[in-house]
Amino acid sequence: MQKSVYETPAVGGMTQAAATTFPFVIALTFAHLLNDVMQSLIPAIYPIIKTNYGLSFGQIGLITLAFQLTASLLQPLVGFMMDRRSSPHSTIVGMACTLVGLLVLSRAGSFGSLLLGSAIVGTGSSIFHPEAVRMARAASGGRHGFAQSLFQVGGQTGQAIGPLLAAFIVVPRGQTSLAWFSVLALLAMFVLFRVGTWYQQHALETAVPNVAGVRSTTVADVQPAAVMLPIAVLAVLMVSKSAYTASLSNYLTFYFIQKFGITVQTAQVLLFAFLASQPVGSLIGGYLGDRIGRHKIIWFSILGALPFTLALPYVGLTVSVVLIVLIGMIMASAFPAILVYAMELLPGKVGTVAGAFYGLAFGLGALSAALLGRVADLTSLSTVYVMCSYLPLIGLMTWFLPKPEPTRTR
Repeated sequence: MQKSVYETPAVGGMTQAAATTFPFVIALTFAHLLNDVMQSLIPAIYPIIKTNYGLSFGQIGLITLAFQLTASLLQPLVGFMMDRRSSPHSTIVGMACTLVGLLVLSRAGSFGSLLLGSAIVGTGSSIFHPEAVRMARAASGGRHGFAQSLFQVGGQTGQAIGPLLAAFIVVPRGQTSLAWFSVLALLAMFVLFRVGTWYQQHALETAVPNVAGVRSTTVADVQPAAVMLPIAVLAVLMVSKSAYTASLSNYLTFYFIQKFGITVQTAQVLLFAFLASQPVGSLIGGYLGDRIGRHKIIWFSILGALPFTLALPYVGLTVSVVLIVLIGMIMASAFPAILVYAMELLPGKVGTVAGAFYGLAFGLGALSAALLGRVADLTSLSTVYVMCSYLPLIGLMTWFLPKPEPTRTR
């Protein structure tokens, strides 16, 4: 019987080599946290700039589009280039772009300047992610799912912290205080320089391809045509996840303010509750994906949120907070499983896969934010959330992913 190529069996402990390299995953996770703290300041300041510049929801969506479109379009190209010629210190260039973008946003005096600053920050993201994912995978010691989820936790934690920083620093001190966060970019550049130097000098010698006793997942026996179907299905599943997440990340504060009459700061704290739930779900999803299989995690992470998304538009404030936390945890567990699943289908294409799927997530989020903003202008935010509550049904496409065969550890 042909060996399964879609599942990774249970992982036990780490080898000594894995324990030696894994601290670099932690360092990359920290850099990812700093990167996404700075990026998350853009949607976190939307209530401020909407008032200051008299922007419509459609214009808010265009700012998101400028940020996420540059990230999504460039990431696959950067990933492809990194697969051909690795450049660990390119992550520093990405962080420098983010720094410049923040400075532009802090001094922006027009809608056009806001678009420019957001686009520069998005460019920084597109340069940072593919090579950072490659380095995290090299340092994983074979625990690819857990390493990817840990790396993802860094970004999601950064996204959660951003609204709090905006609520307690940017809101009271104004738009110019965005420039203060350039210190975070400098710190991240220092960390990435150290990690990049290690990767250049030692990665091939110290990074182990697999944990002892664990069979590596490959697609050596799979025809290219057979790989294309699951890749396409994974991309469709990203549509469901990214579109719904965009509705919460970009418009949740406005929705809570309008529906429940709370203050901007309180709404930012509730946005933090949603964003903070995502690292927990991501870490659980990555850990369990290594142990019970990514196919099962994908099924649960997409469809498991459906009862809660359907209920969200019809409940009060307290229950809404509980539901957005549950939705955030369940849906976030999908991304590490989807990403590692795709990497196992396309071995040797880590940068390309990372760039394509991160880019897909950003791009779909951008298009969804712009479209949902327009719908909100024409109808209401309540209508938007009723429409989006059905998006997890797209998760039924998981049925078309190849069914895994039982795996055995040796």
